[in-house]
Amino acid sequence: MEWLGAAMLMGLVATMLLIVVQTQRLGISPMPSSGRAKKAMLALVSPELDGLVLELGAGWGGLALALAAHAPRARVVAWEASWVPFAVMWVRQWVVHRPNLELRCGDFERQPLTEARCVVCYLWPGAMTRLSERFRDELCVGAHIISNTFALRGWVAESQVQLDDLYRARVYRYVR
Repeated sequence: MEWLGAAMLMGLVATMLLIVVQTQRLGISPMPSSGRAKKAMLALVSPELDGLVLELGAGWGGLALALAAHAPRARVVAWEASWVPFAVMWVRQWVVHRPNLELRCGDFERQPLTEARCVVCYLWPGAMTRLSERFRDELCVGAHIISNTFALRGWVAESQVQLDDLYRARVYRYVR
């Protein structure tokens, strides 16, 4: 039994090291959206939405699973570059199984955005700056962009919700 405890401890340490390595590689640690932010973001997505919904930086998968349940006619594709959160998201999808949810591990910044009707993200300022021009160039007119906490530089939000949380964070909705 002693070996089992040692193996579990080694597994935990290895997992934490993987998260640290991925954080250094990507420049950002995986951070889940708060319950309040998730609720506010879902309120900005029509349950009747069909077509492609992209979640960029899906992390542990909580919002991706909720999006797929909230908009069952949509095809939700959740992108995550960090392996540990992706693995957790994969297990969560395997357990809950949302048929309209597709998980992809890799760099979403190299993927086309042209078919997306809605993009949902909780990224960091640098990524939002890089994506701002791509959203203008690639998204179809009328596509929605919903961002937790970080605004799009040079864009005017159609609506924004200030969360009643410790950070007074905002959720933004933009329309292309």
